[in-house]
Amino acid sequence: MKQRTREQVAMHVSLVTLIQNVALSVFKLAAGLLSHSGAMVSDAVHSASDVMTTFVVMAGVKLANKASDKEHPYGHERLECVAAILLSVLLGLTGLGIGWAGVEKIRAGGSALAAPGGLALVAAVVSIVVKEVMYWYTRAAARETGSGALMADAWHHRSDALSSVGSFIGILGARIGLPILDPVASVVICVFIVKAAVDIFRDAVSKMTDRSCDDATVQALRDIVLADEQVLRIDRLSTRIFGDKFYVELEIATDADLSLAQAHEIAEHVHDAVERAFAQVKHCMVHVNPAEEQP
Repeated sequence: MKQRTREQVAMHVSLVTLIQNVALSVFKLAAGLLSHSGAMVSDAVHSASDVMTTFVVMAGVKLANKASDKEHPYGHERLECVAAILLSVLLGLTGLGIGWAGVEKIRAGGSALAAPGGLALVAAVVSIVVKEVMYWYTRAAARETGSGALMADAWHHRSDALSSVGSFIGILGARIGLPILDPVASVVICVFIVKAAVDIFRDAVSKMTDRSCDDATVQALRDIVLADEQVLRIDRLSTRIFGDKFYVELEIATDADLSLAQAHEIAEHVHDAVERAFAQVKHCMVHVNPAEEQP
């Protein structure tokens, strides 16, 4: 996928997320107030806070897709990793906040919840469905574009869905005389959210530390290069992840009797084949060695 198209996809998904969060926050707040549900009001505030995370995603994607300049000749892709790190921290804090609130209610004996109206249950179900749909929608776009920030935002949707599950259990429990179910569910949900935040954080940090590509990607690269009959062997193949893209450095061996122009043509052919096969390749550098010499 071309860079401009990748940015357009990410920005479109973020705009949909922004509109959805605002609408859902207003709906849940109204339902919470009308049904006298403190859990649903808290859930509404949680959704409203997600508007900020969406702006972080949009800023990260926009900055990451800026063209190279004099001060940043290799581009700005790592800024999207920065956005993913920020989102992972916000996600982790959200999870810890949910867990802490649950622990406090357990210590209070679950008496903090009053019996709310049925509208709060409806709002919780709507929130679960909408947020789960948004999770899969954003996750698909993240995989399509290779965006770490979008993937982090997708997991933020999942955390909201889990939070609403907790609200539903708590509201239902309060209505049937078991308010302790809400804080217990919150603690369990906290564990899942924090784990997702840690995974996102580790993935973003690894992309900022020049880690090589996985073995499957390296093997696929080798297969593409060796598919050229004029490439006699690969002397060196190195990869370096840069944000959500990666660099490829190749040394290939060809017939030692070829002219400089012929060797250059082979290098260009290999270069183009690699960049066609992998949209994530930011640049492929190919060096040609005469086959009679070993590296």
